[in-house]
Amino acid sequence: MHEPIPTVTLPSGIDIPALGLGTWQMGEAKARARDEIESLRLGIDLGMTLIDTAEMYGEGGAELIVGKALEDRRDEVFLVSKVYPWNASREGTTVACEASLQRLGTDRLDLYLLHWRGEHPLADTVAAFETLRAAGKICAWGVSNFDRADMEELLTVPGGENCAVNQVLYNLSRRGIEYDLLPWCQTHNIPVMAYSPIEQGRLIQHPELIRIAKVYQATPAQVALAFLLERDGVSAIPKSSNLRRVRENRDAVDLDISDEDWAVLDTAFPPPERNTPLEML
Repeated sequence: MHEPIPTVTLPSGIDIPALGLGTWQMGEAKARARDEIESLRLGIDLGMTLIDTAEMYGEGGAELIVGKALEDRRDEVFLVSKVYPWNASREGTTVACEASLQRLGTDRLDLYLLHWRGEHPLADTVAAFETLRAAGKICAWGVSNFDRADMEELLTVPGGENCAVNQVLYNLSRRGIEYDLLPWCQTHNIPVMAYSPIEQGRLIQHPELIRIAKVYQATPAQVALAFLLERDGVSAIPKSSNLRRVRENRDAVDLDISDEDWAVLDTAFPPPERNTPLEML
């Protein structure tokens, strides 16, 4: 029997899975569409009912894939998408959201994120988010790729206190947010969503991660996901269109890594000792 997938609580009180499904690089080739749809549906079957996408991914192609995967399952998932920063004006955010909803084949998003900061004032984007929320087009909104200074500025904007999530690059090899951004978000009850939790596959080649994984009869990717599942207020959104890997990702929840082995991994992947610029992919 699997351990249940842990949850992360949003400021609204809604619980979302701490392990979900990413879609970056999906929807870019018709030949892969069937596998991508099947992988998402399997992930839902396995309880990874948090699905993250964006209008940027495949220029809407990933949203189309997600829409097909959710044709008869929309109410089973917590659905996240993102608006390009150059679309994030008061009017542009609404137009972009409507286009995303159409591609996804749904009448609402559970969470809508500003993909990264751009030319439009935060006050305008937040105002648009709040209008969409009042209209029932989105249930909550958040941001992505915001560092601590960005988050502090966001909270000074009218309505900024309603930010539900900050999605950032975070994995064993990218631990910079642990110095100040992650503690700040935890203090302010704003969950962190970790994208590229396996560093787009590069982490699995690390010798120490391979060695630790063998000790637990696990894969390096599973240990990397287990690292994030140990963090309070953090959810991870690995992407895979390989059914076997989707199952392996789900099995990461069952790992119980010892404190001694976490210490070994801290040596191999040292936590930050000073503030560093927020990393992005």
